[in-house]
Amino acid sequence: MTSTVPNAVQHTDAQPPITMFGPDFPYAYDDFLAHPAGIGQVPATEHGAEVAVVGGGLSGIITAYELMKMGLKPVVYEADRIGGRLRTVGFEGCDPSLTAEMGAMRFPPSSTALQHYIDLVDLETRPFPNPLAPATPSTVVDLKGESHYARTIDDLPQVYRDVAAAWNTCLEEGADFSDMNRAMRERDVPRIREIWSKLVEKLDNQTFYGFLCASDAFTSFRHREIFGQVGFGTGGWDTDFPNSILEILRVVYTEADDHHRGIVGGSQQLPLRLWDREPQKITHWPLGTSLSSLHGGEPRPAVTRLDRTAGNRITVTDASGDIRSYRAVVFTGQSWLLLSKIACDDALFPIDHWTAMERTHYMESSKLFVPVDRPFWLDKDGATGRDTMSMTLTDRMTRGTYLLDDGPDRPAVICLSYTWCDDSLKWLPLSPNERMEVMLKSLGEIYPGVDIRSHVIGNPVTVSWENEPYFMGAFKANLPGHYRYQRRLFTHFMQDRLPADKRGLFLAGDDISWTAGWAEGAVQTALNAVWGVMHQFGGGTDPSNPGPGDVFDEIAPVELPED
Repeated sequence: MTSTVPNAVQHTDAQPPITMFGPDFPYAYDDFLAHPAGIGQVPATEHGAEVAVVGGGLSGIITAYELMKMGLKPVVYEADRIGGRLRTVGFEGCDPSLTAEMGAMRFPPSSTALQHYIDLVDLETRPFPNPLAPATPSTVVDLKGESHYARTIDDLPQVYRDVAAAWNTCLEEGADFSDMNRAMRERDVPRIREIWSKLVEKLDNQTFYGFLCASDAFTSFRHREIFGQVGFGTGGWDTDFPNSILEILRVVYTEADDHHRGIVGGSQQLPLRLWDREPQKITHWPLGTSLSSLHGGEPRPAVTRLDRTAGNRITVTDASGDIRSYRAVVFTGQSWLLLSKIACDDALFPIDHWTAMERTHYMESSKLFVPVDRPFWLDKDGATGRDTMSMTLTDRMTRGTYLLDDGPDRPAVICLSYTWCDDSLKWLPLSPNERMEVMLKSLGEIYPGVDIRSHVIGNPVTVSWENEPYFMGAFKANLPGHYRYQRRLFTHFMQDRLPADKRGLFLAGDDISWTAGWAEGAVQTALNAVWGVMHQFGGGTDPSNPGPGDVFDEIAPVELPED
């Protein structure tokens, strides 16, 4: 269900917008990027120095792009394809304009640092058809064999509005929602820190489900069950119930789960365009330089080994057998790769950081898309006047079905199923066609008079991120008690605090961020790592535009005791 949290949707244009400004680290990355002074520089004596960037996803490409603009020479290693979980694929034998977003497909307007780069490469966005969103013609909620057709929440039975009201009450009474909402809109750092520090201490050990159960508003199991299956914003959240409630609060405070937009033509265009982009303001390198030109068109292959070597350097071995040594390396892949796919020297990190990576919890996720001849779901049922088919939330195997089109007279795409965690694991042993057959059966029970199969014009495409060898999961989702681990990983870019023999390797990527699963987190941690590398090379920011490391002590995340 679309969020009905007080002020989350109903705010007026006179109010400042919500952005991903905190709550853990309330730093204005969007202002940092927009400042005319730029984000920093390194001494001329360091121009051309090589910095390895491991991973060509969004975080890696932004890291490399900004280091290149400073006059350093990023060397990007990528095991698979540029884009990471910004992965847009086509359908074999179909119109090339038909695409499927296998990873990130919807982005909240609160992702303002991400939007900086979307605008930089001239990409267009449009509203994404989430359940009950204004851009969604209709939604069907199908639970326990009973279906309800709706254009807005008011079209659903009263119990759904009761559940939405219970969630609002739960947030207000248990998490100071309105106060935090106001503080984040106004970028009131002291107030954000005051509210959040109390909640971190109080709720770090609490699950999402435990938070609901502790609220008088959610004493009804039926309400908790409906909330888990239908949810808020993008749909059901029962797969998140075992996770830390702090993860969920970060999402709702920042409106990350609402007002979504998709990137026209596919999200993978963003890293690909940055890879090819020739900045107009660049230090050391001649105009016309791009990441692509620095790499001869292709990144280096997969990293297979990382070692600390003499002089506090980091030596990188890649799949071709090439061995290179660097003063600084930025690792942007999912941290589990450092435990499994890459042979790592124990000396790379302090032991507490290794523990934090080992304890990282990843969510599973799967999708399956099919191309269809046209958006037949917009046809009206002669008897009811309703859309033939709708965006669908259900407790059946498919869970979430999304209908995606570019107009009534063009081929279109259906995301037959988008699932998480245990629901995703159910699909894992099945082939793409086996998955599609089960999905069509489920949807046939919801829409008995609709022959979806007759409209399919190509083979399905699917992904299970937990089975992708360079990912092993969709994204990090902290369990109760993991706050301390997350803090270690996020703050790792502040390397003056580390022993000299533990510096030089920087972590970035959305799983290092406080907002894993959102591209904004990938951008923010990339900028942290860029600041860290710049600082290591003796550079700095303009005094009028301090970077995240310059103000770290004033806004550092809450530090919980470990004894």
